[in-house]
Amino acid sequence: MSEPVILTERQGDVLVVTLNRPHRHNAMTAELNHHLGLAIEGAEPDGVKVIVITGAGEKAFCAGADMLEMSGVETPDTPLPPQEARVNGTGRLAATPLPVIAAINGYCYGGGARLAIDCDIRLASDNATFRLPGVEYGLVVAAATLPRLVGVSKAKEWIFTARKFAADEALASGLLSAVYPQSELLPAALDMAATIAGHSVAAVRESKRVMDLATASEAAKAEENAVNSELRGSPEQTERFRSATNKVTGR
Repeated sequence: MSEPVILTERQGDVLVVTLNRPHRHNAMTAELNHHLGLAIEGAEPDGVKVIVITGAGEKAFCAGADMLEMSGVETPDTPLPPQEARVNGTGRLAATPLPVIAAINGYCYGGGARLAIDCDIRLASDNATFRLPGVEYGLVVAAATLPRLVGVSKAKEWIFTARKFAADEALASGLLSAVYPQSELLPAALDMAATIAGHSVAAVRESKRVMDLATASEAAKAEENAVNSELRGSPEQTERFRSATNKVTGR
């Protein structure tokens, strides 16, 4: 029997959600995205006040989309519900009224970086690295959301160049709130979560809602999704992704 791709652990009022594919650097698959959505969807009715998301192991938070699955080389090990019945984990994350802390414990690339950006607070280990390689693959990644965190100029530099950058640069640019040694990261995230959980639930949620209204553009998010729908599957995007998959996996 295969390991579950999402692990959940309740610690008081806090739900720890762990992306559990360490053999693939916790890369995002349709199965992982679905079960992430189920975990987030079930948190609020279960009385959870704060969610912490992290990755299994000490190498990766999430290395982005699973390239072998996206390219069709591999298919999911576990049967999934029909497309219309699946829960979109990234969509649920963006919509949840609960505060969400990302504990970034290693590689945070592509869709993994977008996942972290969609969290409310980001903490990282000192070995964490970041990369937004969307343009290399012919797609738009985090263009709608990153600028509000780090400013337009830095967001354009990271997205246009697709270069890797370290936790200290992410901290200095405002993407991260703090950086810790690996062993101290999750305890620090849980301590922060417990502090937040001790405050007025209604006031925390309303503060989140108002700040998101002030800074987030739903129109920009919709446009990014629409543009990617057009780009995905085009001859250039298909060739770029095939070449990148071969470079990374040898397949």
